[in-house]
Amino acid sequence: MREIELDGGPVNFDQFSAAAFGSAKIAISAAALERAERSHEHLQSLIESGERVYGVNTGFGPLKSEFIQKDQAEALQWNLIRSHAVGVGDPLPREVVRGAMLLLAASHLRGFSGVTGSAAMLICRLLNEDDLPTVPSQGSLGASGDLAPLSHIAIHLAERGLKMERKTGLSLINGTHVHTAIGALCVLRAEVLMKAFDIACAINLEANLCSRKPFDARIHSVRPHSGQAIVARNIWRMTEGSGLVASHANCGEVQDAYSIRCAPQVHGAARDAVSYLRKTVEIEMGSVTDNPLLFDGEALSAGNFHGEPVGLALDFFKIGMAEIASISERRTERCLNPAYNRGLPPFLAANPGLESGMMLCQYTAAALVSENKVLAHPSCVDSIPTGGNQEDHVSMAMNAGLHAQRVVENARRVAAIELLVASQALEVRMREAGERPGAMVLNAFEAVRRQSKSLQGDRPLGEEIERLDVEPIAASVGDLE
Repeated sequence: MREIELDGGPVNFDQFSAAAFGSAKIAISAAALERAERSHEHLQSLIESGERVYGVNTGFGPLKSEFIQKDQAEALQWNLIRSHAVGVGDPLPREVVRGAMLLLAASHLRGFSGVTGSAAMLICRLLNEDDLPTVPSQGSLGASGDLAPLSHIAIHLAERGLKMERKTGLSLINGTHVHTAIGALCVLRAEVLMKAFDIACAINLEANLCSRKPFDARIHSVRPHSGQAIVARNIWRMTEGSGLVASHANCGEVQDAYSIRCAPQVHGAARDAVSYLRKTVEIEMGSVTDNPLLFDGEALSAGNFHGEPVGLALDFFKIGMAEIASISERRTERCLNPAYNRGLPPFLAANPGLESGMMLCQYTAAALVSENKVLAHPSCVDSIPTGGNQEDHVSMAMNAGLHAQRVVENARRVAAIELLVASQALEVRMREAGERPGAMVLNAFEAVRRQSKSLQGDRPLGEEIERLDVEPIAASVGDLE
């Protein structure tokens, strides 16, 4: 098993993914531990000099002016994590908890939190042993950090022997690590889905005898959004050399429906939303987001724990994912509807009337897309003041993250539906036309068929949609962007 060393620098997506899914051991560099120790020594010196430091010798939130005696320092930190562990709801997925713990450890080792490396070392040991807490998913406002979920992690660390020294409890819970971990995982899943939706569109284009002209690079050179250009290149390459496309070159159809013709513009905008979340999360994974922070022996109270940067990016991401799933559902509908599918059987049924074929696949896609429209409502436009109005504007970034997780999963199912429906349509078209699609489209079709056999008569398709793995399908077309 590979090893990841936390050295105080940023955590990249490769490291995050390996740690979140347990495919790497975590280690810490000596320099990072030394950096954390120096930060703690600076904090100790400030306290010994009589300076008031928020959350170290004062109360929290609206109780910030209450002075805490030296002999109560440990009790203060213990009380903090106990009182703030009020998460409710279903447990967070293990990969979210693992990812959040990794980001928490990495943050401490950057040497600005005023704590030693003891918590980071314990976190790494627990990750390597896969000894994880159960963390409820609901309760964080995404400001003052992910207080509730991180408190459940902090209690687990304390139960495993972590001493609650000065600022230890506060440094464990006053950060953005949970909703950032969710954002990182959403990016990793969505990047595979972007390819899957392009593949589904290309199969659909071939099956429904659509034109590849809207994907000509010249069109996109005069509107050079990066995502748009990538999608156009992908679909152009996948349909290269298609006998099906060539067979209807002079059919008289001037333009196809938007769901095919405008795929670069819609898929591309969704890709750009994913890219924005990636860039935001990359910054956050290299940041220090607790409070107060230590600089040159000075403790500065501020607001790096506020989740607005990641929350806004998650909201934008949700909208992008909802939109790419929405246009996919429209292509699925056209593929099944005999009024639009250019001679294919109604609902791709072998015996229309006696059989319903894939009719209900579009119903399911419509239900998923409808739910995504609700979930895509921005979370960060809402704020409910807390903490006696001391914390009078919060980000609700955690809600954005929880909704984003569900939007991504719904979008995965919508992509699976289009892949299954378009593949069935392509199979019928190849048989009837006696022509083959582009080589890359054919590879993708065969990858779908390795997971789901041809529909020869009505059968339940729900489980096939649920278990269809889009990753090997995306991989089947080689170096698709």
